[in-house]
Amino acid sequence: MLPEVVALHRIGSLVRIPPAQDVPVSDRVRRILDLAPMRRLASISQLGMVSLVYPGATHSRLEHSLGVYHNALRVVARFSSDSEFTERITPAMAEAFVLAALIHDIGHWPYCHPIEDMDIRELGEHESRIRQIIDNSGLADCIDQDWQCDRSQVLALLESESQVAAHIEVADQEACCFLRSCISGPVDIDKLDYLQRDSLHAGVPYGRNFDAGRLISALCFNSETSRLAIMEKGRTAAEMMVFSRYVMFSEVYWHHAVRSATAMLQRCVFLLQNRIDLESTLGLVDATWVSMLRRAAEGSVAEPLAEGLFGSRRRLYKRTAEFNLIDGCDVHRALARKPYWWLVACCETLAERISARTGIPIHPADVLLDAPPAKLEVDIDVDVLGRDGTIRTLGDVSPVASALASQQFDNQVKQVRVFVRDDLRLELQRVLNPCDWAEELLAAAARLEEEIV
Repeated sequence: MLPEVVALHRIGSLVRIPPAQDVPVSDRVRRILDLAPMRRLASISQLGMVSLVYPGATHSRLEHSLGVYHNALRVVARFSSDSEFTERITPAMAEAFVLAALIHDIGHWPYCHPIEDMDIRELGEHESRIRQIIDNSGLADCIDQDWQCDRSQVLALLESESQVAAHIEVADQEACCFLRSCISGPVDIDKLDYLQRDSLHAGVPYGRNFDAGRLISALCFNSETSRLAIMEKGRTAAEMMVFSRYVMFSEVYWHHAVRSATAMLQRCVFLLQNRIDLESTLGLVDATWVSMLRRAAEGSVAEPLAEGLFGSRRRLYKRTAEFNLIDGCDVHRALARKPYWWLVACCETLAERISARTGIPIHPADVLLDAPPAKLEVDIDVDVLGRDGTIRTLGDVSPVASALASQQFDNQVKQVRVFVRDDLRLELQRVLNPCDWAEELLAAAARLEEEIV
């Protein structure tokens, strides 16, 4: 058993994180935590723009990383007496799993997820940076000196599957498949932490209304897929986790004011691409990144956006219309999962049309479109091992989970929204109703598609 897992049940060196959570820290883990890539995470916000709406949501990615690492120890402890696990997972791979949990976010940069959704080609995704950070920091030496696993085993659990194929040994492939599903899957150690932690700091109860301990105790190995599954006794806890995630998206992550701030940040970055070398900013912390953005925006059309987010007075754009797949299906279908550049071009056409229709001068930067990004949410339908040995998905045994998985996340919660500069909203509301906005959006989208063809 790994020394960090043994320390779960002994008094030793601990790090205390909310909510009253004691995380065991061995000497080799402390050496990792003291390195620059991990220290940087202490100055990167876990939730970014959410703190503009929920002021307590200022916790860091370091705190979250410690929580995920703690969950990894709990999972290893859960399986330590399971013969299926111990026969397939070598001690080296178990160490790689614990280490991967600890460092899984080192590739993040400030406001990473909104910028990733813009799909700026030269930036890629934060997971693609992990190898470079390991190789160009003291992390590589720490792994070589202190851990039985090697870097390729850790990277096999964190990088994309296409990157992994060339580096993982055949003997480790089954273990890799299972442990990857523990880190990123329908029920994983990342979600187990961030739902509860984000809920705690935002000051809402929604993400804490499921039994994480029960879920961990019900985890099992699915020999058919070599992935994580849950036993029947954990079904209700899994249902509650799915519902908690749905409500957290509805009330926190996709809260309309959070999405307004997100849309403002994205448009600001888009407008400043020629003034900022974005790739050179990936190693910054939040405060330095914000200062850089505000300096770059000075004197440009992006300045009101940057100052509205990070200046002395918060001035968010206001919601003027919104459409989901049920109530505004035509608009949702026309705009959801479009590339970010397309949404900006559509805004330009929309501003032109609204100006002509109302006589109100509207600059393209006065209107923002927020729509579900191309990347869909990770599947929430985990396999459930029945008492009779049959395996069915959670959706098959739970109509509630099935409905949430198939209808809510990417179609209902993630709405298409139109935001306008705050001083324009009342003026536009007097002359345009939601049906008018739908008409103009569909016309702008159709015109843009014609121009592209």
